[in-house]
Amino acid sequence: MRRYPAFDPPEYLDWTPDPELVRQYRRRVQEEPQRLALAVALSRADLLDLYRDLLRTRLHDIGLKRWVKTGVISKAWLGTGEEAVTVGSVAALDPLRDVVCPMIRNAGALHMMGVPLADLFRGYLATSDSLSRGRDLHIGDLRRNVLQPISHMGTNAQVMAGVALAFSCREEPRVALTFIGDGATRTAAFHEGANMAAVLGLPVVFVIQDNQVALGTRREQHGGGDPGDLAEAYGIASWTADGNHVLDTYAATRLAVDRCRRGEGPGMVVARTFRMGGHATHDEREARETFPDELFTTWGRRDPVGLFEAYLLEEGVPTPILEEIEADVTAEMDRAADEALLSRNRSPSPELAEYVGFTEGGPLIGLQKRPTGHT
Repeated sequence: MRRYPAFDPPEYLDWTPDPELVRQYRRRVQEEPQRLALAVALSRADLLDLYRDLLRTRLHDIGLKRWVKTGVISKAWLGTGEEAVTVGSVAALDPLRDVVCPMIRNAGALHMMGVPLADLFRGYLATSDSLSRGRDLHIGDLRRNVLQPISHMGTNAQVMAGVALAFSCREEPRVALTFIGDGATRTAAFHEGANMAAVLGLPVVFVIQDNQVALGTRREQHGGGDPGDLAEAYGIASWTADGNHVLDTYAATRLAVDRCRRGEGPGMVVARTFRMGGHATHDEREARETFPDELFTTWGRRDPVGLFEAYLLEEGVPTPILEEIEADVTAEMDRAADEALLSRNRSPSPELAEYVGFTEGGPLIGLQKRPTGHT
């Protein structure tokens, strides 16, 4: 894909596929028969859909970073380098019946579940027509089976265990899935959610997004050992995946989802990856000064979009087809950003009229309900 000097990590700018990493990429899904069967069952159309979603996820981040640099927003929380975790996991779900609760770095989950791209951008603008009605940049859309996440790390494990309990009580063959950062696995909320899921045998999948960093500290400073050991502690079936390998992440998550669907209890997928930036755009320089250069260099060579492109080319997908898909997705993302920007000039939506802080065409200054009888 095209690289953007003003927005991409420096390791991605002159990226070329490492032949040994490309060979390892292919071998990864061939090592386990169950994952291989799931990978080879994907049609060329399925593979190209994964590619589109990887591009959408990367270009959404680039769009947000452009907004930061041009002063539209003050900062953004990006998932650059972690796109395959989101895309591979959500691809394993049935968007018509399953429910996902993404973290803020998993924005790609929303468009994969059918949320319009413009709504992803509106979430950052806090416009009255955003999915949260301007109240929070953590967005969801229950009409499309996307639960708005809670920003407190680890809490989504409890929430989605509750969603899965509802599925179980109703005897519905549905699955709940949420993402948990490796740092958030050290919270009481995560352990309570995991324990509840294990004890009750709930159809929930916890994707541990092991990007090795919690806020601005390395995983080794968190204590508590490797996140891959957590599932055994609770008796939860688990799979480890290469989080920069969209097919491996898809296959591992699909095994967990299918197990839930059969009524065999929760699953946990530990996806190993790395955050190619700061906690948000405001501390990227700090992250680069804090963490060893070799981390960025090593993981930069494993760009999840670039490696999947190399895989597709080996599978016989012509370069012009990939270029056409990228051009279409780029234009789609530009239109979505432009559409979202138009929302800043609109009056608040009628359904928010009951809240204090709105005048005709005026700004949001609060969300307290109007007192009874207020005029």
